[in-house]
Amino acid sequence: MSRFLIDANLPYRFGLWRNGDCEHVFDHNEAWTDLEIWRYAKENDLVIVTKDADFSDWAMLSEPPPRVVHLHIGNMRIRDFHKFIQIIWPEIKLLIESHKLIIVYADRIECVGGNGLRGNL
Repeated sequence: MSRFLIDANLPYRFGLWRNGDCEHVFDHNEAWTDLEIWRYAKENDLVIVTKDADFSDWAMLSEPPPRVVHLHIGNMRIRDFHKFIQIIWPEIKLLIESHKLIIVYADRIECVGGNGLRGNL
């Protein structure tokens, strides 16, 4: 089962991520650069969850670890974001086991480095 590193650009106080399977960048050093986040995730076999496209680019050019979940969902109210993530989180956890990159859109999930494209939510 995968463990996750939540990027600084995502909510810290989110119950779904406040468990033993998730760490938040703020728990370590909120001033980490993307490269430092990448290295930490790689060394600790963590999946990076982020809104930052740089990690998707790096994941395309490398082999895991780390794996990446790129949330490409635009701006949402925090309540809507929480509801959306809670609905799709079980599928993300399942898909990341067999893919190196998961790109989450508001209407679909795309997977790279495994079984290919996943249909609409």
